Amino acid sequence: MKKILTLLTAVSLSAFPLISHSQSAFTKGVKGMVSAQKPVEAATVSLLNAKDSSVIKSGVTDNTGKFQVPVAKDGKYLVSVQAIGYSLYYSETFEINASNAIYTVKSVTLTGNSQQLSMVVVTNKKPFIEQQIDKTVVNVDASPTNVGLSALDVLEKSPGVTVDKDGNVSLRGKQGVMILLDGKPTYLSGTDLANYLKNMPSANLDQIEIMTNPPAKYDASGNSGIINIKTKKTKVKGLNGSVTVGGGMGIYPKANESFNINYRTGQVNIFGNYSYNYNKNENTLDLVRNFRDQNTDTLQSVFRQQTLMKHINQTHSFKAGADFYASKKTTLGVVVNGYTSPSNQTSANTTDIYDENNNQQAHTVSPSHSTDKWSSMSGNFNLKHTFDTTGTELTADADYINYTSSSNQLFDNYFYDPAGLKIQPDEIISGNLPGNINIYSVKADFTMPFKGEGKFEAGVKSSYVKTDNNAQYNNLDNGVWVVDTTRTNHFVYKENINAAYVNLSKKLSKKWSAQAGLRLENTISNGDQLTTGQTFNRNYTQLFPTAYLGYTPSEKNQFSLSYGRRIERPDYGDLNPFYYFLDKYTYQVGNPYLRPQFSQNIELTHSWKSILNTTLSYSSTNDIIQEILEQVDSTHTSFVTKSNIAKQQSFGLSTNLSLPVTKWWRTNVYAQLINNRYKGFVNNGNIDVAATGFMTNISNQFTFKKGWSFELSGFYRSQMIEGILVARPMGIVNLGVAKSIMKEKGMIRVNFRDFLAIQQFSGYSKYQNVDVTIHNHWDSRQVNVSFTYRFNKGQAAQHQDRNGAGDEQSRVKGGN
Repeated sequence: MKKILTLLTAVSLSAFPLISHSQSAFTKGVKGMVSAQKPVEAATVSLLNAKDSSVIKSGVTDNTGKFQVPVAKDGKYLVSVQAIGYSLYYSETFEINASNAIYTVKSVTLTGNSQQLSMVVVTNKKPFIEQQIDKTVVNVDASPTNVGLSALDVLEKSPGVTVDKDGNVSLRGKQGVMILLDGKPTYLSGTDLANYLKNMPSANLDQIEIMTNPPAKYDASGNSGIINIKTKKTKVKGLNGSVTVGGGMGIYPKANESFNINYRTGQVNIFGNYSYNYNKNENTLDLVRNFRDQNTDTLQSVFRQQTLMKHINQTHSFKAGADFYASKKTTLGVVVNGYTSPSNQTSANTTDIYDENNNQQAHTVSPSHSTDKWSSMSGNFNLKHTFDTTGTELTADADYINYTSSSNQLFDNYFYDPAGLKIQPDEIISGNLPGNINIYSVKADFTMPFKGEGKFEAGVKSSYVKTDNNAQYNNLDNGVWVVDTTRTNHFVYKENINAAYVNLSKKLSKKWSAQAGLRLENTISNGDQLTTGQTFNRNYTQLFPTAYLGYTPSEKNQFSLSYGRRIERPDYGDLNPFYYFLDKYTYQVGNPYLRPQFSQNIELTHSWKSILNTTLSYSSTNDIIQEILEQVDSTHTSFVTKSNIAKQQSFGLSTNLSLPVTKWWRTNVYAQLINNRYKGFVNNGNIDVAATGFMTNISNQFTFKKGWSFELSGFYRSQMIEGILVARPMGIVNLGVAKSIMKEKGMIRVNFRDFLAIQQFSGYSKYQNVDVTIHNHWDSRQVNVSFTYRFNKGQAAQHQDRNGAGDEQSRVKGGN
């Protein structure tokens, strides 16, 4: 049997953007050609700092063996070259300066390794958190505590990201984040996006990119920025892939398995993956609602509600695709994604009603059951054509996405006095809620570098979305189901967005650089409640400018100033005027009259040696969309809905420190102070609330000999306001351990999540006639174990995973 050589790389192959067809003009750096009797394709070329041999940038050779690696700063460097089946190559030390801006490495000739490889394992040695100039990158596999988690759990651990009690994601204390999956929108939002991320296993994730002020190339949607979740992709010629099996235990058992495979030969690259996730959990929600006289403010009654929800969910997802390298300059690709998630949920709700003297008046029991299914199928066709070696290129994408959902619900309500005697007839409600969403999207982007380290970008995009939801409710009346006309509704929503952008970036001098962009978006939408005959139509066009200014006074210090205007359109589900019941007294309903919110964001960032990054930020948002709680005193009911409640102003100060404390200990500390103020009109009254909060994410990674690694991480969030809700402090502590085995082909990971069982949500809302206290705790303390086996046979290759559907997919309501 041939021996197996493990290649330890400081930068994973999935992060190689520096191939010979770079997207920026090549005016400073190192170039050359790698050969071994003939050109060596897909060899890994790393630019190393001459002082400590640390990796600065990496790239791969093209099919002629040539490479170009750009250099940002003058200095002394050397190059290393790795290729499967060949010995490691190091160049002489060389210097890049004003008089020698481009250095050519001459005669890079690789020699064969006597131990030829039939299998190669690439071990990722990246840190968990990487702070780059324009974004923060989270390397998922670098953290042992990510094993067995969901994508939402990993997001919760990421710097500057918070997840509220309902799974809604905020960035730097601001809601309205656009979530992308492999650079394309999910078209999910709100509760349904949270459910989708909860059911996406972390084993499928490669990186998470966090951008608080993205350029004009991206959709203008996302009040607080963009989070791009990148799934795993293999880049090796031949056959390669990985298999992961895992399980866990909280209150109930969990399981997750995944399989990834890639095969490339000649001009064709075929790839695919499949994952399965099983999760059973429970969630306890406690509400205390006080009803007061609106004239005297005296207490009249108290409703104490407790709901125990048990949820069983299975998720099957797959991806399959192929890339065809039609020529040296043209690549065609097709990708198909599928997802199905059947689930069952049972709830046991009790409501105890007391008078102003705390004497119990009534007892209501409300059991419910829901059988749901959420499915998705999507297809993408993409094209990339490179015109020349400077990086001039055209890319195009065409996408189709379909979501289907069904929900069959049964709600029982039984009413008793304190002695257990019935005081009114039972109420039995059934619901059938089918839904269908179709999304079509096309886009094209053009990039052209020019002299002086400049780049021109332009593009167009058009999308069309149609959602069709039909809520059918019935009441049981003397053994006969009767249509509930007050709740039954059929809602159809159509939306067309057309966009175009231009973006120009230029290095003005050795110390100054600038970028400016402008995006235009036209939105045409209409909603039709077929049951009631109510309709609405909207047509608006908006401009979204972006600007960036960079200043580098020295090698150790960098400053950047950025500005951007953004939009957050209502989620499709939030426009849907349907009812979703918790019990007789509490429900959620959509608002078809929501308007988009607009924000302006400014950030000033200082970076010291790329170790310490400090940011001052300010944002102003008009017509902010927030979840609010309204109350009907006459029926003692409360309902949750979305509304354009106020103008928000936010001031923030954040810092991120990432450095190796010792050779075996690396730490990343993110901390932020945020002040939010909301001023507007809610529930027939004015509000003006403000508060300052603090949050921190800390990750410590320890690497020892013989393949052992440990991690201790956690986050803490102080009391903060979220619109009209005050959220009390919350935190978590995680512990993880990993061990590489089988000559580093295998990895065992164990994760102890929230082992102190301290992650619980509590808060309150008090305004106008609303006075409610909330406490929510769930199956957060878990232990998860996984085993991953990686197999590789071949040479490093490139692979593109594309999708052009942007903002629309992040706004779909669906999933479980």
